[in-house]
Amino acid sequence: MIQAGERLPEVVVQKVGAGGIEKSDTLSLFGTGRTVIFAVPGAFTPTCSERHLPGFVQHFDEFRARGVDVACMAVNDPFVMQAWMQSQHVPDGMQMVADGNAELARALGLELDASAYGMGIRSKRFALLVDDGVVSQVFVEAPGEFRVSTAEHMLEQLG
Repeated sequence: MIQAGERLPEVVVQKVGAGGIEKSDTLSLFGTGRTVIFAVPGAFTPTCSERHLPGFVQHFDEFRARGVDVACMAVNDPFVMQAWMQSQHVPDGMQMVADGNAELARALGLELDASAYGMGIRSKRFALLVDDGVVSQVFVEAPGEFRVSTAEHMLEQLG
């Protein structure tokens, strides 16, 4: 599992935004500046849609006021991420990252085998604080919990 002080692995993902879908790599997306990357097990799933993403949408302006970008990552295809983004009214500027083959989740050591639930390989629920491509803080939820990867918890970590 990725640790504080380690550089983000360079992986190609698909960024979904108001301008559509484009391939990018983690170095281009998160190599400069400060970003909170939070990951959900799946778009449109209950906790992810009712609490996790909505918390970051609600507090997005607070992150931006502190000079911090926000990115949501899920092991879903970019079309699902695009539909989810639209249904959740994600603000312009919040990045939605489709990790369709779980390559980033695996590279981070944060993949989750949800095959027992018919979901295949997904991402654990987590949040990372990344400074210029280097992970400075790592928060991984225990199974079934939703505490340390919330928008509110991440805002507290920013001071």
